[in-house]
Amino acid sequence: MTGENKIENIRDMVESIAKNLVDKPKLVRVVLVQGEKSTIIEVHVDKSDIGKLIGKAGATATAFRRIVSSSSVKTNTRVLLEIADQK
Repeated sequence: MTGENKIENIRDMVESIAKNLVDKPKLVRVVLVQGEKSTIIEVHVDKSDIGKLIGKAGATATAFRRIVSSSSVKTNTRVLLEIADQK
């Protein structure tokens, strides 16, 4: 499996987790922004659901970021997670 496939699998995992955490899963949008040495996974959700992804004192967001970071170890690319509301 290539690094791009692994990152795509991580994107799919992020989308699945996000959709299971929010009340409006149809509004979840996950975007990959790839650079030379890092990839940013942007998770866009409805404004009313942003708190569900962040959690109390950021605990859910921290855990979510750890999962992404751990999953990206073998991609030779730094993968970061950003959580944003829909514009």
